[in-house]
Amino acid sequence: MNLRLIFLYVFILLLTSCVDHHVEEPDLSDYPEAVAAIINNKCATAGCHNDISYANAGGIDLSTWGRLFDGGRSGSSVIPYSTDYSFLLYFVNTDSTRGPALLPTMPIGDAPLSLSEYQTLYDWIQSGAPNKNGTVRYPPRAERKKIYTCMQGCDQVAVIDAESNNIMAYVSVGNDPGLIEAPHMIRVSPDGLYWYAVFYSGNVVQKFSTLDDRLLGTAQIGPADWNTIMITPDGTKGFVNGTNAGTTVVLDLVNMIELTRFSIDFPHGGFITPNGRWLYLTSQLGNFINKVDLSDPFYSYDAVILQPGEIKTTASRYDAHEIILSEDGNTYFVSCQTSDEVRAFRTSNDSLLAVIPVGDFPQEFAASSDYPYVYVTCTEDPISSSQKGTVYIINSTTLSVQQFIPTGYQPHGIAVDDDKNLVYVAHLNLDNNGPAPHHVSECGGRNGYITCIDERTLTLYRKSLPNGSTYLYRQEVLRAPYFVSYKR
Repeated sequence: MNLRLIFLYVFILLLTSCVDHHVEEPDLSDYPEAVAAIINNKCATAGCHNDISYANAGGIDLSTWGRLFDGGRSGSSVIPYSTDYSFLLYFVNTDSTRGPALLPTMPIGDAPLSLSEYQTLYDWIQSGAPNKNGTVRYPPRAERKKIYTCMQGCDQVAVIDAESNNIMAYVSVGNDPGLIEAPHMIRVSPDGLYWYAVFYSGNVVQKFSTLDDRLLGTAQIGPADWNTIMITPDGTKGFVNGTNAGTTVVLDLVNMIELTRFSIDFPHGGFITPNGRWLYLTSQLGNFINKVDLSDPFYSYDAVILQPGEIKTTASRYDAHEIILSEDGNTYFVSCQTSDEVRAFRTSNDSLLAVIPVGDFPQEFAASSDYPYVYVTCTEDPISSSQKGTVYIINSTTLSVQQFIPTGYQPHGIAVDDDKNLVYVAHLNLDNNGPAPHHVSECGGRNGYITCIDERTLTLYRKSLPNGSTYLYRQEVLRAPYFVSYKR
């Protein structure tokens, strides 16, 4: 190396050693000025919701805008654009005409917020609860993973950000503001671009974008007890089932119009084989399921009897509620809500492989792609005077129960997030013997809630706080959370 290069190298080394490498930390308490004046002076204070005391204040740390969205032991206290369901507002409200007003009024031991201060917080949340630069916490991102839960009690869908496990939005669904249409199922399309809502007491199916949860289309299908929708692998058709009406509607999901419909006995749960050839539908009453030939323009079907040798009947017997295909496609599982069992069948020839006893009233399924597990919610399984319901974990290889877990009160909807190895379980909590909700809401009735199973340990998931402590994850949602769907 020549002397000139050596001199240049030494010069650069000396120069960089003199440069101040200190990077100014971003202002994490970056609420808008008017909001900061309220929260920093009246909420994130010593002994309350600051970064020292928050563990004893419901786990809610309001010391910075970023920490606000970590939520607490009952879930998300502020939900962007949702003043009706952000319970931070409930506890600073002293006028029930403006919305729910809950005790204890905060700030505890100090004067309540003035009307002007309350209105400042209200307007801020209504505008998305942005930081001082106008940035919102959950901007639309195509790669964002989400968990959707429909509230059958109040025509709302909770959208949970899978990264933080917190509610990022509530989406109003339904076609008639004067009627509770009772969304019974949310189904994400196979390509992950759309989600569809089916209404038990409505007459439409609605299509939304998973990017920004914006309504894209509405299909009119007339009144019936619409329960579920199955979507073809290419995402072009949907099969919507009216159980007691004994009807399945075939929808063009691209144009959101009805193509045809056919009659079938008590259709409820179902799946479509990966090749798009067969639609399996449970019969909510009886001892059979139906196998529909999707290559036939008339949708002919045959019964698969749940117990070989029996004669087909629609009298209450096993009463198949839901059905799911294993991840390898070789086996399908049927939840029999009256006989309290799961029946496993070989896909290739529909032969019965196993009868697996489970808890009381087995309902919904979810399957893991990382573990050989099929999860089934047993909604009415008696545990104790204050606990009801379990999730049974079936090993899809051995076709036997691996374990069962009491996850909360009246578990129903369930979905697996294999990216984080979590199983989301929605609990109806409709029975007054269940745990008292932490708060009420504009929706009315008893709030339900969500807990998670950690697939790695098969125990209930515990969320960590920055101080190193942990707590049992529980996200309180609105009335009657019925179905859960995961958008990867």
